[in-house]
Amino acid sequence: MDDLIKALQIFLKYDNSEYPTACEHDILYVCIEPDKVSDEDIASLKVLGFIADYELGSFKSFRFGSC
Repeated sequence: MDDLIKALQIFLKYDNSEYPTACEHDILYVCIEPDKVSDEDIASLKVLGFIADYELGSFKSFRFGSC
């Protein structure tokens, strides 16, 4: 749970929209474009379980997602 909270705190720096996440087929998506996130935070998010998906314009986690 700590890693998820740390990741969400990083994401909060870049967006605070009303519907920031989506979940599909055991993947949690955070709807923030990786191009807007610093390289340092992208590296930290990767350690925390979130992968930048430049094609979809979001981050995804196989660790925290479940439908």
